[in-house]
Amino acid sequence: MKIKPLYTLVLTAMLSSCSKDFIDRPSLSGTTTGNYYNNADEVRAATSTLYSGLPWRNYESRAQDAIGDVMSGNMFTYTDVEYLNFTVSSASERIGASWGAFYKIIGYANVMIKTFEEKKAAGGGAAYLDPAIAECHFIRGMLYFYIARTWGAAPIITDPGATALSGNFNIPRYIQKDVLRFALEELQLAETGLPESDVPGRVTKYAAKGMMAKLYLYNKDYANAKAKAEEVINSGKYNLVTDYSGMFTKMSMNNNAESIFSIQHQLAQDPWGTGNIKNPDRGAGALRTSEADAWEMYVPSLDLLKEYEFGDLRRQWSVMEHGWTNPNWKPQRVNAPKYNAFMANGFKYDTLQPTADGGSLSPTRANIIKYFAGPGKSFGGDPVLGQNSGNNVVLLRYADILLIYAEAVLAGGTSTSDAKALDALNKVRSRAGLSPKTAFTQNDIMHERRVEFAFEGDYWYDIQRQGYAKAKAMIEKQNRGTVTGATYITNFTEDKMYLPIPSGEIVQDPELGKDPVPYYK
Repeated sequence: MKIKPLYTLVLTAMLSSCSKDFIDRPSLSGTTTGNYYNNADEVRAATSTLYSGLPWRNYESRAQDAIGDVMSGNMFTYTDVEYLNFTVSSASERIGASWGAFYKIIGYANVMIKTFEEKKAAGGGAAYLDPAIAECHFIRGMLYFYIARTWGAAPIITDPGATALSGNFNIPRYIQKDVLRFALEELQLAETGLPESDVPGRVTKYAAKGMMAKLYLYNKDYANAKAKAEEVINSGKYNLVTDYSGMFTKMSMNNNAESIFSIQHQLAQDPWGTGNIKNPDRGAGALRTSEADAWEMYVPSLDLLKEYEFGDLRRQWSVMEHGWTNPNWKPQRVNAPKYNAFMANGFKYDTLQPTADGGSLSPTRANIIKYFAGPGKSFGGDPVLGQNSGNNVVLLRYADILLIYAEAVLAGGTSTSDAKALDALNKVRSRAGLSPKTAFTQNDIMHERRVEFAFEGDYWYDIQRQGYAKAKAMIEKQNRGTVTGATYITNFTEDKMYLPIPSGEIVQDPELGKDPVPYYK
């Protein structure tokens, strides 16, 4: 889906907020239910804001990497070391950024739900208002699912306007199981109200079913996880794409047959965040050109590199290592004759060549391909504008549904050879060029999920849902060091299973620093 240009009122809304991130809501000054939202185009232009990279920017840029992949042991970094060594404090920039992004988007969804319901009550068309309301419920449910997994107990806000008018900003944290229940109820509302199909990029009831399957699995409700995943599989609406790497590196593959929900990006530098800005953080420095920035802030961990089976094609589709080539990329630089000669016949990832002459010497001698679009259009890659590419960021794809189904059939057991579960698992393995399994265990599933979704911000939550004892064992086995020295975690304690509430939020609302309370009475 290409996001339509936003109306002035929506852009204005994005710049207006309350003093607390978790009660942010857009201002609708100048807009009333009487003079706007009179047709589907106006309503869909508003809900397109929920998909845009603009409100998601502070999460997907670095916070997603730090929480989902650095903390899980999939990435090494010299920048977010507190996530690498589990010394994260409530003052962490990434915590504040993700918290702010999540609650800001929830604020937009909250106001849209209220506005659209008022419009419908005043005689507005249910045919276009109901699906929009359901879109908002999907976003709200998905984000509270993220919040519950990231912070555990957290505030739930559904009417920020009423909260602001009341003057009572002492919002408590609610227990995690209630936040998860609220998220599930939101996704159920979305499932009921969303259409069977829509234009590429817009969520449908199958996106809601897929996210519900993921939530059920997190809750170890295997029967419902299996049922919802099976509904998505049986719909026939999604497939595994053959070009795995292209899902993340080619604009032409945005909203492909595997994508179920993606943050929608456009190739643009203004406003900041419209484009995908993961490009430079992941790109090998040897690919920095006049068109594309690349400073390799995050690189694959040695532990992840060890995880790939021999012959797993996902390794070369996700990671650049010595000998990796792309003959189409021909980066060139001004006043760099040795570099230009080395790259003249195509990019070569080389760990022996001096870096000034085109060599790559990251701390783990590897770099990330996912979400790196290349050195720029003039040099044989996809278009890049400095730090910006046009690649969508995928948050739910069909491979996840297949692996959810397989794990739900296993249902915490020792192993299974169930035919349908094996078929789901082996579809994912077959694309990766691996031989099929005849039975699998929970460890097999965790392995498969780790390499399949590496660098997609998800593996920390997979570790977390194993429970503290197993999570601790997994973390302590990981080599989190570099080629010059191994590093192992010895300080992993149960309080590190969830991140702390941002300190600035607790200062403004001391209730957030207290024990959580039930949301449901």
